[in-house]
This record gives sequence, structure tokens and C-alpha cells, in this order.
Amino acid sequence: MAKFRKKPIVVEAHQFQNAATGGFGVRTEEDGRAYVMTIHGQKAYLSPGDWVIVEMDGFHCYPCKPDVFSATYEPFPATYEAV
Repeated sequence: MAKFRKKPIVVEAHQFQNAATGGFGVRTEEDGRAYVMTIHGQKAYLSPGDWVIVEMDGFHCYPCKPDVFSATYEPFPATYEAV
């Protein structure tokens, strides 16, 4: 089986804390549960500490658990230009 490496990309993300502080892309159900709408049109519910990553379309988002986020992403210095 062939092996592949994920292309390096820069993502915009913020860490979700609660429905009151929300953040980009965070919506709230009537019962107070917070979620983001994925590019597939599905609601993905959030827990405090989840990271909200903005999709390449700049509109949709998806959640990522903190342990997966820290293993997958690293800070991108603001001094670099994205290609």
C-alpha cells in the first residue's frame, strides 16, 4: 500500500469555552447546546476546550478535541506569509 503525507496548511482556529462567549461559526440551540455547521451541512456539537477550525471556504467550521489539535497543529508565526 502506498504512503501519503498530508500537505502542510495554515488554518484559522479558536478554542471554544462556552456558548456565551461563542466565537466565529459557533451557533446555539434553544436548549443552550453550542455547535458548528460543517461543510457537509451537519451540526457538530461542542464541548468546552474543543478547537473550532474554519474550513477552507471561510464559512463552515469543524470541531477538534484538544489532544488531537495539539498533536496535529502548531502555532504559525505571524511573521510568515501563507503561500
